[in-house]
Amino acid sequence: MPDLGVHVREQATAVSIPVVADSGIPYFVGTAPVHTAEKPAKANTPVLCTSWDEAVEKLGFSYDWKKYTLCEAMYSHLKLYGCQPVIFCNVLDPADPDMKKAAVSESFSVAGHRAVLPFEAVREGMKITNGEGEIAAVLKEDEDYTLFYDEEKGCVLELLEDSPAYSAASLTVEAAQLDPSAVTSADVIMGIDQVDACMTAAGKIPDLLLAPGFTHDPVVAAVMATKAAGINGLFGAKALLDADCSAEGVSEYSQLTAYKAKNNLVDVNQILCWPMVKLGGYRFHLSTQLAGLMASVDTENGGCPYESPSNKNLKIDGCCLEDGTEVNLTWEQVNLVAGSWGVVTALNFIGMGWTAKGNYTACYPANADVKDQFIPVSRMFDWVGNTFVRTFWARLDRPMNRRLIDNILDSGNIWLNGQVAAEHLLGARAVMLESENSLLDLMAGIIRIHVYITPPSPAQEIDFTLEYDISYVQAALAG
Repeated sequence: MPDLGVHVREQATAVSIPVVADSGIPYFVGTAPVHTAEKPAKANTPVLCTSWDEAVEKLGFSYDWKKYTLCEAMYSHLKLYGCQPVIFCNVLDPADPDMKKAAVSESFSVAGHRAVLPFEAVREGMKITNGEGEIAAVLKEDEDYTLFYDEEKGCVLELLEDSPAYSAASLTVEAAQLDPSAVTSADVIMGIDQVDACMTAAGKIPDLLLAPGFTHDPVVAAVMATKAAGINGLFGAKALLDADCSAEGVSEYSQLTAYKAKNNLVDVNQILCWPMVKLGGYRFHLSTQLAGLMASVDTENGGCPYESPSNKNLKIDGCCLEDGTEVNLTWEQVNLVAGSWGVVTALNFIGMGWTAKGNYTACYPANADVKDQFIPVSRMFDWVGNTFVRTFWARLDRPMNRRLIDNILDSGNIWLNGQVAAEHLLGARAVMLESENSLLDLMAGIIRIHVYITPPSPAQEIDFTLEYDISYVQAALAG
């Protein structure tokens, strides 16, 4: 039967729109006072935050960054650098009995109808009693009292005016207390492993992995490097680490080469930082601030990581060790640390203020491959690879024919050409080489695409040659 009339049909576009990979998104693993949060996030689960208020609501906050390491990351990334999104994974679980001190009864004085309990006091299971012996009365939350946590004062219990205990001079409190010191390297490693859940739990794939306060452990550092090599077995990232800045660790810059060798910090996916940094009365791990700086630089470049964070301003007013001892490196010392030993540090020089200094991953100087040793070049390889995975994932299991191959090559080359035009790459192309695609592989449904890319190296050295030219004397003094 004829199909009369004028008909219009649509055909799929021959070129795929690229799904560009995220860049500058950190995944922080550590401890948070989640017991103080309004809407506490589940422990050992990636938590996506896009604002300071959201982070505090889900994780709580304290200025005791030694105990609660994620609070340092929250303050630096969201307050100082104003970067988002960021993903946190808290490994301090109030529901885990091994991470709490057993509940004991203590008497607390009441002043102004308020009693101040330890900040670590856990609300769940807390028992408040007024009086002693047979006349003792157990108080009820929201009927007799309310609780709120103040990051400076502690856990504040406020008696309600309608409560019989309103005028009490003291209260007996039985409450378990959270114990951040109970968190082990094994707990942190478990949190690092949870980065694989980011796509389903947070809808994002991070490209920066951090665990400030824990990465001086060589086991943690090694696991982070392995995970950074393939999140979900597919996506490349970088692990930002800190050298131990305690008295037992690296207290002098000259100890860094021995420290790197002893702890096997030579991986292309590791970026090693030293020392710590400070701003006012706050001390930060340099890796924490470096993550904010990298995110800022990437954002300024449209989400592309082709530019190094080196020689860009940090939000600091000095460098220090863990105990607060000031560190002030000379240019010659920085040149050794950053230029010869592959460690990112900080410098205050030639009126530029405090800047990050260092273009090398931890693999330098042992690995001289340009794609591995330079931070921006190595990150570009990760970014291009991540983009290709995300873009062509939807093409898996399609019929392997010429149209599919042309779609992949055309789409890939159009996107690569755009990166070259933007000067994010000096040159790039995607080709299907006959030598890499055997008949048996093609029959097995395997297509191998060879992608050539050349990211720009950072301009680490600019040399001028000065020469006295006598011709200017003759020209200036001639009659």
